[in-house]
Amino acid sequence: MNKKVVYLHGFASSSQSEKAQLTTAFFARHYSHIDFTALDLPYEPTSALALIKHHIGTRRDVALIGSSLGGFLATCIAEQIQCRACLINPAVAPHKVLDKHLGRYFHPVLQQHYDVTPAQMTVLAQLMPPQLLQPENYLLMLQSGDEVLDYRQAFSYYRGAKIKLSEGGDHSYVGYTNELDAIANFCQLA
Repeated sequence: MNKKVVYLHGFASSSQSEKAQLTTAFFARHYSHIDFTALDLPYEPTSALALIKHHIGTRRDVALIGSSLGGFLATCIAEQIQCRACLINPAVAPHKVLDKHLGRYFHPVLQQHYDVTPAQMTVLAQLMPPQLLQPENYLLMLQSGDEVLDYRQAFSYYRGAKIKLSEGGDHSYVGYTNELDAIANFCQLA
């Protein structure tokens, strides 16, 4: 059975995002022996986690790649099953960021409406692991120029992880393609 790697996109994104597509193409080209999937996640946190768990099943030979809110969800799963996770500018305490964006939205790629609700903020707050059980399971990739999330929160929360902090950049992670080898290598070691 091949190792499984799952890509988890950020808030209001999809498997069609630039990072997801770059990652999918990279794994197809260089690591075709790995079972790679970029999921389209529901907007409700418990539904997103249920989909990820369903997709992974009982496997433990899995690694996760999560961007932004996908990084938060990857952390929730990695803490439960103790797998490796590579996180790109991950959301820490996402309920404190998303609570400023409550309302109804339309996703142009997925062609569907979704709601951001106070109940979801409560769920996100409850899901956040108080501390990491095995920080060495994480590769954390941060850019100090992230205009959406304060990189210092992740830097502090993921203390003990393998951390790559780049000066400048932005929330999308400028130069992401240059990091794909390191991401793939980290994922394969799980």
